[in-house]
Amino acid sequence: MVASIQRVALVGGVHGGELTGVFLAKKFQQFPLQIQRNGVETVSLLANKKAIAMGRRYIDTDLNRAFNPQDLENPQLMNHEQSIAKTIARRIQEEKIDLIIDLHSTTANMGLTIILCTSDPYLLRLAAYLTEINPKVKVLRYPPNQNASYLRSLVKFGFAIEVGAVANGLLDAKLFQETEDLIHAILDYIEALKQGQPSVTEANLTSYRILEKVDYPRNKYGEIEAMIHPQLQFQDYKPLHPGNPMFITFDGKDIFYEGESTVYPVFINEVAYYEKGIAMYLTQKEKCGFETFTQSLRR
Repeated sequence: MVASIQRVALVGGVHGGELTGVFLAKKFQQFPLQIQRNGVETVSLLANKKAIAMGRRYIDTDLNRAFNPQDLENPQLMNHEQSIAKTIARRIQEEKIDLIIDLHSTTANMGLTIILCTSDPYLLRLAAYLTEINPKVKVLRYPPNQNASYLRSLVKFGFAIEVGAVANGLLDAKLFQETEDLIHAILDYIEALKQGQPSVTEANLTSYRILEKVDYPRNKYGEIEAMIHPQLQFQDYKPLHPGNPMFITFDGKDIFYEGESTVYPVFINEVAYYEKGIAMYLTQKEKCGFETFTQSLRR
């Protein structure tokens, strides 16, 4: 059975300084017909308007970590982002949203990345389709149901688009246009499936599955004592082999990757992750094949 997607929410500004999603959401609010498809209604939302106005990632706490079901039901959690999360969750439920596209940008060199936190076949095939029509698209997979606090966890069919590298508070026209094209491709795909006309006959999915997060080297006081190595900076999705340099100390000493197998780092030196103790994520590159879309979607 093909999933019945009738209502889509396109959300920008979960993080106020990530302007690609902010201005795409604003554009689609101004020109809503551009994101409508036969049998599929799409609404465009601006999530954290106060943070957007102030050019900040958030006011009190990270909004994209505030959607845990228990937190949403806790009346004592009412700071700025916690209150917004409750409002957004109610709207998603009341408007019977089936699919969420959460728009983000990053200072890491992530290109055009689709982030999945589920192994749902519908989203996997959508991701495979996007990588087939656009070789620039990468698919990053978190362990299924690992974290229910993301905006995209509010619905079964939720995922994020992460684009970069771009500085916080900066609007990059090329990334804006590439992300807009990606959104249209997603909506066209959803429409085609509802009409029983898959846009492609078959595809393979190459994805990057997160293995672990890596913090910066720190001293006994918790202070960072090494930087991302110049050879690794902006090398997201590139292979990191055992013995390759990962960090360099302030006095010029290399710190090497000591793992036993080749990995593919992502979110390398993302500025917003300093406060979270994350220098990068290490991933494993995986490839799986699908039978024809028509056959697999009818199972």
